[in-house]
Amino acid sequence: MTTYDVDLLVIGAGSGGVRCARIAAGHGARVAVVEASALGGTCVNLGCVPKKLYMTASRYGALADDALAFGWQGPAPSHRWSTLREAVAAEVRRLNGIYGRLLDQSGCTLIRGYGRPIGPHQVQVGDQTYSAARILLATGGEPTVPPIPGAELGVVSDALFDLRRAPERVVIVGGGYIGVEFACIFRGLGAQVSLVNKTDCVLTAFDHDVRDHLATELTRQGIALYLGRRVSQVTSGQGETRHVRLDDDTTLSCDLLVFATGRRPRTRGLGLEELGVALDDTGGVIVDGDYRSSVPSIFAIGDVTGGLTLTPVATAEGHWLADHWFSERPRPRVEYDHIPTAVFSRPNVATVGLTEAQAAAAGHPLQIYKGAFRPLSGVVAGREERTLVKLVVCAQTARVLGLHMVGDEAGEVVQGFAVALKCGAKKEDFDRTIGIHPTVAEEFVTLRTPVG
Repeated sequence: MTTYDVDLLVIGAGSGGVRCARIAAGHGARVAVVEASALGGTCVNLGCVPKKLYMTASRYGALADDALAFGWQGPAPSHRWSTLREAVAAEVRRLNGIYGRLLDQSGCTLIRGYGRPIGPHQVQVGDQTYSAARILLATGGEPTVPPIPGAELGVVSDALFDLRRAPERVVIVGGGYIGVEFACIFRGLGAQVSLVNKTDCVLTAFDHDVRDHLATELTRQGIALYLGRRVSQVTSGQGETRHVRLDDDTTLSCDLLVFATGRRPRTRGLGLEELGVALDDTGGVIVDGDYRSSVPSIFAIGDVTGGLTLTPVATAEGHWLADHWFSERPRPRVEYDHIPTAVFSRPNVATVGLTEAQAAAAGHPLQIYKGAFRPLSGVVAGREERTLVKLVVCAQTARVLGLHMVGDEAGEVVQGFAVALKCGAKKEDFDRTIGIHPTVAEEFVTLRTPVG
């Protein structure tokens, strides 16, 4: 009988890897986690957490302006960039410590360094080799930069939380989650912002009404959109100035150029191909329904598989695996339908279920319910920002196939409705539900007349 150093060795201490490790250890498994960087992965250090804190900071300026309409008086506040940067860094360090304590308290061994599988059951970390019955790859993803002349003059989102001063002119390339969110962050903090995207819309994968509505709101707040454009060249100017030339010969000048042009699975340098681990065209680890790679003892979860790049998905996958391997009461498998998601732009975007286009392509006869309106607080403050709510309903079964919102706290609203859609809610269930008044959320249960 083969004896290994541990039952499970996890490479990567992000959300998915840590969840799998500590649950497995709680079931009595011998577990080691290898990590070279700060604990918590992208979400804690370079993604969800610091990004939302920066977004919160960026909204206070507009709220201060709104306060005047509600009777508040006094001098307008000014923003100190260094205070924000240091406060967010302190919170990230606090979370790093929590992740460390979670591993320690669950009995996991933390190994510092870069882990590289060198065999089906061996991982090398520095000059040490560790053996494991199972190896779990949870290394996440990394930003990509297009092959553009002068691209080295820009930065990726990883660098944005350590800027020493607030930029005055920002050009962001990319119109997905990251690009849109940082466009709103920098605009809210007073910068002049231009967003360039190669498609003719932002948030390409979202419902068309959501995309159009958000583009209007981005423009309304002063973000210049260059849609259907590509960057052809970047050159340096005086000091920190960058000149960004587009494919229509438009030139945008800035002191910060951000590439938010997608992410790829972090598999480079791991030597997986040499071991026979099959990868897809993006470098993602190809796995089966049990997250097993083409090497039976090597598994992968989260962003490194090239699947849905959402933190809750990775943690759910990690938890399922730990229970599947080491518990007598395994969890239900992770279900990938009706996964809600949010974009923390201004205003927020949140969605669950199918877009109108996806539902139509699937052959569903549709009824569309939607409304757009100024929220109560905006009316008093004199803001023109509008909220969008939309339901995609199957006309044959009356089941609600998709729910979409653009507006303040959209993520908080849609999370609750996601439970209803997961349970198969029908339009009549929405109609029978009494709304909480006055709220934006009640608009979803008062939509009565289909528009399509």
